[in-house]
Amino acid sequence: MKKKILITCGPTWVPIDSVRVLSNISSGKLGQMLARELSKKGAQVTLLEGPVETPLTGAASGKIRVLKFKTFDELFKNLKAELKKPWDAVIHAAAVSDYRPKPAVNTKLSSSRKTLKLELVPTPKIINVIKKLNRRALLVGFKLDPKVSIANAVSKTRYLFRNADCDLVVANRIKGKKYRAYLVTPEGKIPGQAASRSQLVKTLLRNLKGSLCTCFP
Repeated sequence: MKKKILITCGPTWVPIDSVRVLSNISSGKLGQMLARELSKKGAQVTLLEGPVETPLTGAASGKIRVLKFKTFDELFKNLKAELKKPWDAVIHAAAVSDYRPKPAVNTKLSSSRKTLKLELVPTPKIINVIKKLNRRALLVGFKLDPKVSIANAVSKTRYLFRNADCDLVVANRIKGKKYRAYLVTPEGKIPGQAASRSQLVKTLLRNLKGSLCTCFP
């Protein structure tokens, strides 16, 4: 039986007014790479893809089901709807906005203002509700931290196991063109690490193969 995998990727927008948003620089490439490789190995993949510069479309998408979102609210709504379905794994790689303006303005703010002050409030932690809505799915979370290392990867990801009940967490950092990632288990072990996104995809899939034993041929 083919395993069903749900992946989120890319940035999320939060509105400032009717035409302006706050965003982040996530490319969504890692989620796209995971979607392609899992699909090649026979998994049924759905990709929730944010407003990336290069969408996964056409020949690149293959048999992947792609659902688009732009804002935090759209991602949350789509994810909650998808989690009603039977998934074997959820890989939550999207770079979710941690804060949003309070309140967002329904009209366009005048550009004649000399200053503009925004009060930001925390957004709900989407990853914390995934297991509550779909208990049986294996959950892979991500922790991006510029100071993460093999020495502190366990401590920096501990809250994701405690609050989100993750089954595996990828702790990663990006400094210029240098990339580093560490896989962390709930027991505090590091079963793999990678020095590039492509290497991380291989390492993560190898570990997922052990957890989703019939996912791959």
